[in-house]
Amino acid sequence: KVTAIVLAAGKGSRMHSEIQKQYMTLLDRPVITYALEAFEKSSVDEIILVVAPGEIEYAQENILDKYDYKKVSGIITGGAERYDSVYKALCSMPEEGYVLIHDGARAFITPELIEFCIEQVKKDKSCVMGMPVKDTIKIVDEDCYAVSTPPRSTMWQIQTPQSFSYPLVYEAYRKMLADEDSAITDDAMVVERMTNQPVKLIEGNYRNIKITTPEDMLIAEMYLKQGTSNI
Repeated sequence: KVTAIVLAAGKGSRMHSEIQKQYMTLLDRPVITYALEAFEKSSVDEIILVVAPGEIEYAQENILDKYDYKKVSGIITGGAERYDSVYKALCSMPEEGYVLIHDGARAFITPELIEFCIEQVKKDKSCVMGMPVKDTIKIVDEDCYAVSTPPRSTMWQIQTPQSFSYPLVYEAYRKMLADEDSAITDDAMVVERMTNQPVKLIEGNYRNIKITTPEDMLIAEMYLKQGTSNI
């Protein structure tokens, strides 16, 4: 069984909007619906939607009921941090199969990329979508002086979905929370720190952007008008 966790519980403070970014209108639809549509059209068996506290009723009425997603099996409230939200979703799942964890603000995920994730995670147990960086990266100190320049050929920018065997990622999260190791920025980092399982990077698409700032909304509108929507 393959389950998708779609995260839509972030505050989105960098968007500078009273409306949370996942509910902002992108052309004629809320941002979150683009990701949900892609998973709906994929071969995942079910979708768990994670929203912010107090938003279950809003999401149910304005997203799930309105767009009639058949594969959304549950909608739950997230936690204070991203890792709290992921763990709550993991705890609501059957203890078997595979899980794809996706940021709801990544509107340009496609059913084809999702199928690639499913195919790869069944082989490797742990795989993360990303793309090689285009820019030179500098490591800096606390005063913003350059300390080193890692080889660009070894650097990837990480995207979602991040895909795992359920027992692997559940145990990694359980151990991380028990150890109170909360300096975590993505799911792969939990698996890297808490298990011996290597994380495979698989190529996504440079257009699989995370909508975070007002500039990202403009870029997303441009992509949609060019016909790169997943609907």
